[in-house]
Amino acid sequence: MKKWLLSTIFGLSILLISIIPALADGPVKTLPGDITLAQAQKILTAAVKKAEEIKVPMNIAIVDAGGNLKAFYRQEDAFIGSIDISIKKAVTARYFNMSTRALGAASQVGKSLYGIEVSNNGLILFAGGVLLVDGNNVIIGAIGVSGGSVDEDESVAMAGAAVIK
Repeated sequence: MKKWLLSTIFGLSILLISIIPALADGPVKTLPGDITLAQAQKILTAAVKKAEEIKVPMNIAIVDAGGNLKAFYRQEDAFIGSIDISIKKAVTARYFNMSTRALGAASQVGKSLYGIEVSNNGLILFAGGVLLVDGNNVIIGAIGVSGGSVDEDESVAMAGAAVIK
């Protein structure tokens, strides 16, 4: 038993020693199929422009392919309560690979996804969360917008998403 334990510890030590230099090289580069910061900024710019056109202050969140927050913008006078909603709309769209409007329709009473909103620490099931799909038809993230009516939120999200295609 002692021999097995010692050999296991030795093996793990060798593994750690080989990994440490790789960690010193800095953060891992963005993988194919994940949104870049430059893309996120371009999407934010288009979404903010649309929000300014319709004169509704918005919170705009962009998540990467893993559902992690990549970029966020809160316009002056946008509702504080909409910060969390915009992020959750983006995460919800990405987790289920569909717009929050479509997921909301599928989660109504009597539908197959009824009750899904209580999963994943809470989901948002009304319009304003849209997938971000690149020119190769690969999902690279999602955008979530909150601050106006659900139709206004979705129009701002769609304006942002449109620039990535």
